[in-house]
Amino acid sequence: MTKNNTAQTLIEKIVQQHVLDYPDIVHAGDFVRIAPKHIMTHDNTSGVMIKFDSIGVTNVFNPRQPVFAIDHDIQNITPENLGKYAKIEKFARGHDIDFYPAGTGISHQVMVEEGYVTPGSMVVGSDSHSNLYGGVAALGTPVVRTDAAALWATGETWWQVPQMAKVTLTGALQPGVVGKDIIIALCGLFNNDEVLNMAVEFTGSGLAPLSMDQRLSIANMTTEWGALAGILPFDDVLRQSLYKRAEYLARRAGKKTPRFTRDDVDQWWDARLTSDPDAYYAAELELDLSTVIPHVSGPDHVKVMRALPEIEQEQVKINKAYLLSCVNARLEDLQEAASIVAGKQVDKDVEFYVAAASKNVQESAEESGHWQQLLDAGAIPLPPGCGTCIGLGAGTLEAGEVGISATNRNFKGRMGSRDAQAYLASPAVVAASALAGYIRAPRSYIDQKAKTQKHFNGARAAGGGGTKMAEGFPTKMNGRVLWLDIDNLNTDGIYSGKLTYRDDVSEEEMAAAAMANYDPQFADLVKPGDIIVAGRNFGTGSSREQAVISLQVNGIQCVIASSFSQTYKRNAINNGFVVLDCPELTEWFRGQNGVKKALTVIGPEITIDFAQATIHIENQTYQFTPLGAVPQEVIAAGGAEALVRKKLTQP
Repeated sequence: MTKNNTAQTLIEKIVQQHVLDYPDIVHAGDFVRIAPKHIMTHDNTSGVMIKFDSIGVTNVFNPRQPVFAIDHDIQNITPENLGKYAKIEKFARGHDIDFYPAGTGISHQVMVEEGYVTPGSMVVGSDSHSNLYGGVAALGTPVVRTDAAALWATGETWWQVPQMAKVTLTGALQPGVVGKDIIIALCGLFNNDEVLNMAVEFTGSGLAPLSMDQRLSIANMTTEWGALAGILPFDDVLRQSLYKRAEYLARRAGKKTPRFTRDDVDQWWDARLTSDPDAYYAAELELDLSTVIPHVSGPDHVKVMRALPEIEQEQVKINKAYLLSCVNARLEDLQEAASIVAGKQVDKDVEFYVAAASKNVQESAEESGHWQQLLDAGAIPLPPGCGTCIGLGAGTLEAGEVGISATNRNFKGRMGSRDAQAYLASPAVVAASALAGYIRAPRSYIDQKAKTQKHFNGARAAGGGGTKMAEGFPTKMNGRVLWLDIDNLNTDGIYSGKLTYRDDVSEEEMAAAAMANYDPQFADLVKPGDIIVAGRNFGTGSSREQAVISLQVNGIQCVIASSFSQTYKRNAINNGFVVLDCPELTEWFRGQNGVKKALTVIGPEITIDFAQATIHIENQTYQFTPLGAVPQEVIAAGGAEALVRKKLTQP
């Protein structure tokens, strides 16, 4: 596939409509300033409030842009937690920001139900599952708390447009196979980082029969697949769903103007965006849906999957089953589970927990009778929220227990004890397993190999040379290399979780803790002015900012890696710290070192030329994706908060 300098993907076109002061056509790799339609925060709103106060601004730039929806720790009724929620609500009321209290529903579901997410819009959230908005043909993507505070203060933040992947779905699903099975299959079949940090566009004839609930499930779990965003098309299925949503919003509006109307839907339909025929994709994948059967992911890994016919033979005993979360707790999911358990009883050794995605979903399930069918079978109801999915509230896994869950993550320790095991599956499989007492499907399937295709065109390179330099940003950087021959170095390895929630850690303690979980010898080797070079997906895992700051206080100038977790990259730039993608440099080091001699290897001096976007080491020169004007400006100012303060004080 050749690269067309004007052709754009659907995602690039959506970004183009939300960029500020960008004269060129937006493509993958570009750094841009964006003004998203909305910024969603949930329980973490309190943390954003602290950052907002530290900026020194008193007024929210656009009160219609933020949305607060409390959902994570809603079973916690301690005075401290209720006090935190009260402060968030008071802030919202004081700034005229839309606020949804605990019990309304999971934040992402609320954003869709209440009409904030619309086709062709860009909506960001301070939560990794903001990808869900792609089910409504919107560009949904996560940001970190510093971004949220900047958006409150100025209405804008920065974004690097990710590489693009196209996923073509063909064929028709077998009876009983649903959207959750599709995304589990994609995570397991393409589990070698084929879409890591990319924006995924779904297309193909296999999409037409998929319901909206299934589409939201698929978009949601593109997060677990490693993608930064996942978007499905604006087709007639979505159009009809939006008509119904407009009617719902009109009934709820009363004397107020509804968030959107049927006329708005028609206008969006007439102006709907599609990818250009010759748009460039770094990766192109294909899956024949007729060859997909139910699978389970795990235990403890999303990208490890097993077919139901295979695992059923082992009769893996379960202790707990879960039908909840933002990926699978909508009406269609509850109806499917209810139809399976109706007239039956949950196994006496199994606890089956059920929570709707929202209060509205639960009310609809109650009206249809499906909610009562679940309760009559022995299901244990929980309030509409995240809860057990993130290890909060009732029903978490205890040591030695095994759980089957319709949630989106099964990382070790996430839903309870690290000594428990968690599998992921569709609502139907969860319900059938709760009845049987072991992992099984509600019907028989013939094990078969899924039909797939894949083709890689390579990342769309931004190219080097002639980069315009922002005022105050260095044109060159020199330093000694510390070579870390590791892929997927997570934030726990960079900075221990044991210190993350301590507010009294000194810079000296923080510096000493840097990389301690990865290499205890690191503190003895590092010197001010060093430059780290590492492998692929540096900084994966949690969003803790200390994983950046601990390197800064050691005097490290920069990290160069084959690729980064996008959350880590955002935290780095937002804290005024330089990070550069250069996979060729990583490969050069691996070729030079051969067998790993140590976890941290002292390497030669390198020179980074930011103006030319090149790295010089010994007799070699490598290009990196240029740092555009936007990240340069943030770094030169000393970070995003400092830049916002500077802009707000300028005449």
